[in-house]
Amino acid sequence: MKKIISTFFLISFALLTHSATADTAQQNRQATSNYYTKLVKQQRLSELTMLMTMLPKGGDIHHHYTGAIYAEHYLDWVAQQGYCIYRENDAQQKQEKFRIETRPQFINDTNKSCIKVDAVRQDNTFYRALLATWSMLDYEHHLTAPVAPDQHFFNTFGYFAPISKFNTNQGLKLLKERAKAENQQYLETMLKGAPSTDHPQFSATIDALPQDASVASMHAAFKEFADFLAQDASAQKKIADYMEEISKDVAGIDDNDFQIKVQTYVSRNSAPSKVFSSLFAAFSASQDHPIIVGVNILKAENDVVALRDYALHMQMFAYLKQHFPRVRLAMHAGELTLGLVSPEQLQNHIHSAVTIAGAARIGHGVDIMHEAKADQLLATMKERNIAVEINLSSNDIILGVKGQAHPILVYMRSGVPIVISSDDMGVSRNNLSHEYFLFASRYHPPYDTLKKTVYNSIRYSFLSEQDKTKQQRQLDQRFLEFEAATAKIAKGEVRKF
Repeated sequence: MKKIISTFFLISFALLTHSATADTAQQNRQATSNYYTKLVKQQRLSELTMLMTMLPKGGDIHHHYTGAIYAEHYLDWVAQQGYCIYRENDAQQKQEKFRIETRPQFINDTNKSCIKVDAVRQDNTFYRALLATWSMLDYEHHLTAPVAPDQHFFNTFGYFAPISKFNTNQGLKLLKERAKAENQQYLETMLKGAPSTDHPQFSATIDALPQDASVASMHAAFKEFADFLAQDASAQKKIADYMEEISKDVAGIDDNDFQIKVQTYVSRNSAPSKVFSSLFAAFSASQDHPIIVGVNILKAENDVVALRDYALHMQMFAYLKQHFPRVRLAMHAGELTLGLVSPEQLQNHIHSAVTIAGAARIGHGVDIMHEAKADQLLATMKERNIAVEINLSSNDIILGVKGQAHPILVYMRSGVPIVISSDDMGVSRNNLSHEYFLFASRYHPPYDTLKKTVYNSIRYSFLSEQDKTKQQRQLDQRFLEFEAATAKIAKGEVRKF
């Protein structure tokens, strides 16, 4: 009898403790919501910045590895390699200011125009100009910018390209520490492009497809090349080597508090046959490698080749999706504005990515308001749970789209899920916390909506269901801690280290 009574009291105590804990958690959540709402309404931006830095971020799922590394870190790698950087233009010597020299025969004391990193950092004027050339630093302050912002943005990659893949594992560890400092637990990054393989006959057939080619003729050409690539020893070795390289890149990154996955990708500004060959490798690798969770297509969507071949690219995705059904697609689409391209070229990029290519997520999606039958497309995206990766700083810097001109509220009011992401934080000179700050300060989402958006970064990630469950549980705990800390701040209590 005593044992029964003792058990009864233990169960009762546990229930009361659980109830008290749940009540405290609810009170903390409400206090956090009230405090956040006050900061937003009163535009207390410095406090809101601090709160968004503390905010659990979940994941960053529209993220370019190369564009995420800051120029300062690229300079560290230039120094480690012993390379030099040109401090002036010399057309006769084919030297361009701010370019990295990697050839040993030109890195010597006689080449006075190519200076080492220590010298770069000792010349503050040159150093500042280099950072502005390798990123968007100071760009908005230029009264007469030498090139358009989108062009400057994409030009930056050419400057640090010689060093960007110096030590990918080291770079990922750097990004991991930055992410963890922001209370982020998952990263899904576009790491390295998939390899391509040429074949004179099959490549020529695809490259010769006319603009008005039928879907049947496109798919027939794709089949011939795909059958060859599936059997060709050289092509298969490239894919195997690529997967092995990715494994080495991510070695030692995961820990109890952080997880990484990779998207592979192709460039939309290459010859059609190269795009298809690379896509075949990307789909193959993604289907067979546990770390490579998706396929993407990137580079400037308004490029002449990208616009010319857009419909062809969508059919490539459609064909390969049939043959690699488990592969998931997150596609850059609709990163365009009226004037950047003609009105006709704004009407179907997102629609084609969704309905033809089979994208599970859309990156950017800025031109949705110009799409033909946009209301029906939005309804389809809602029905299919196709999330849009919102990159506020990037859209502002590259396209000049911000504030109420940005379609983020169109997506939200239409019930289309959104995810806040960073895009190229090194080039844009921002971080994920700042993207959430822009989301909160510009669009004033209720706290519950803000919190749901964070959870979307896990829900719409390409993680396995098992990994999603694990990440969501971690996120639950992080929010309990965040809301407890915020409740104290709201009461005026100062936390001590």
